[in-house]
Amino acid sequence: MRPRGEWSAIAESVRATTGKLPRIERAAPVGGGCINRGFGLRTDAGELFVKLNSAGKLAMFEAEAAGLEEIAASKTVRVPQPICAGSDGARSWLVLEFLRIGRAGPAMGRLGEQLAAMHRTTRSRFGWKRDNTIGSTPQVNTEHSDWISFWRAQRIGYQLRLAQSNGHGGALQRDGERLLERLPAFFDSYMPVPSLLHGDLWGGNAAALEGGEPVIFDPAVYYGDREADLAMTELFSGFSPAFHSAYRSAWPLDAGYSTRRDLHNLYHVLNHLNLFGGSYLRQSQEMIARLLAEVG
Repeated sequence: MRPRGEWSAIAESVRATTGKLPRIERAAPVGGGCINRGFGLRTDAGELFVKLNSAGKLAMFEAEAAGLEEIAASKTVRVPQPICAGSDGARSWLVLEFLRIGRAGPAMGRLGEQLAAMHRTTRSRFGWKRDNTIGSTPQVNTEHSDWISFWRAQRIGYQLRLAQSNGHGGALQRDGERLLERLPAFFDSYMPVPSLLHGDLWGGNAAALEGGEPVIFDPAVYYGDREADLAMTELFSGFSPAFHSAYRSAWPLDAGYSTRRDLHNLYHVLNHLNLFGGSYLRQSQEMIARLLAEVG
């Protein structure tokens, strides 16, 4: 447990937003994240959840809070309410409502329906009003009217350039450039609309409240092809057949989704390569090879 005095700046940050200074009674670490440190705070005004990182990560937390607010405004699926973000020069933080969660389990079917409803929240352009992060990697969301251009410049192309700067050149760059040139072939008969996306929807970012209500968190929000969210639910598993069946019943997928699934997930595999290295290089190369084989 951290000494209560170390939470004084965060308590003042909460007061600046809510008008009430919470008295910290207990602080306990909460596991589960690899980017930030998480703590549950018991206060005289109830429980809070706090994410901590270095002082330079304040913009990341502010963007996450804005993403949670964007999803909440859609009135489709539950997210934790952001309370405040701040920095004291040594650390930055994001304070959220504390939610008691467990495995999604039986709630997965309902989550599939709610996600389809969230994806029906659309805008006229792909991207978002601000940049954010995917993990700890910058995610550029400059708006485009064309999905292919957006995906080429700000998703796959961005990650390939980052990989090259991290020393991953050669065949990855050669075949990656070929794939970027062939992107239009994946969208010959399919025109996505800019849907509100969670952006980082793997199994660890979805759960259910104690009463069974689905909840999603840790978003990397932008407006894009809804297939990108669906593809990631299949990348690391964690989403049941009931989830996929309920989503498709609410909003059927285009017949070409199974071909484009690797295209959407390549973004996340390249990001893992840039964050963690290792076997993700081979996985990235294999995915690119499969995609090139699809379009000749």
